[in-house]
Formats: sequence, C-alpha cells, structure tokens
Amino acid sequence: MATATIGAGCFWGVEQFLKEIDGVTAVRCGYMGGHIEHPSYAEVKQGDSGHAEVVQLEFDERVVSFPEILAVFWQFHNPTTLFQQGEDVGSQYRSVVFFHDDSQRQQALLSKRQQGQSGYWAGKTIVTEISPAQTFYLAEEYHQNYLGKHQLPTCHLPFF
Repeated sequence: MATATIGAGCFWGVEQFLKEIDGVTAVRCGYMGGHIEHPSYAEVKQGDSGHAEVVQLEFDERVVSFPEILAVFWQFHNPTTLFQQGEDVGSQYRSVVFFHDDSQRQQALLSKRQQGQSGYWAGKTIVTEISPAQTFYLAEEYHQNYLGKHQLPTCHLPFF
C-alpha cells in the first residue's frame, strides 16, 4: 500500500471524491503543513495555524497509480485560485500535494506542468503547492465520512 496526501478545499468533498477511486483502500480527513502540533478544527479554520485541510489516503498501486489519483485531483477543484475553493476562503483551503517520496514529488510536478499546458485553464496559472509531507494530524471523528454520515452531496463543484 502507498500513501498520498492532498488538499483541495474542504476535506469533506475531497474525501468523497477520493474514496470512490478503485484501488483506494482508506481515506482520512486531517491537517498538514502548519506550525503548531495537534491542531484542532477551530484552530485550522481560523487560518492561523498554517495547516491545510487534507485527505490522506492509502491505495493499492497494483490497481491505481499516483498519477491516476492526481488526474482525479485536478478535476474536482480549481487549482488556479490561491487560498480559495468556492465559498471557502483561507490558506487552510489551498490546493496542495504533499509528497511522501521523491517519486511522488517528480510525478506531482510533472502532473502540475501537464495540467498547466493542457489548455483547460487557459490564461490562468496553476497555483497548487507541491511540498514534502509533514506530520499528518487526524481531524476530529465527526469530520470523517461527514458527507456520508449526513447523506449530503459533495460540497465541491465540478470544474470539468
């Protein structure tokens, strides 16, 4: 099993999209990329902790590759808006790929470059952050599978 950690706005919607990928065996909402230990949702939501809302997933590389996961990632958020996805505004909602090894770093950079050259976002710059993975802090239990527990549709708007 391999691990990937990405952020693309509210983690509820990110979780929903990623858990539907064949080969993804586990998804967990959490926080990464900040400067305080063990942040709470309230601290992250304030935007002062530096953390992004992220989803960490485990996946079977025999079934789905990291580049295939990234292909889905580009489709369910707007990677050209700095610190905003829809109505969610703040650095905690940034578009980010936290890589876990050099192979993921290279694949993320290539995928970002290809996305920028695709013409889909013509006239706009892809601002997605590509950074080394840091400590993953699991979000509070009520955030896990939030949309499923409450039978809500995704909070993300499709951009494709």
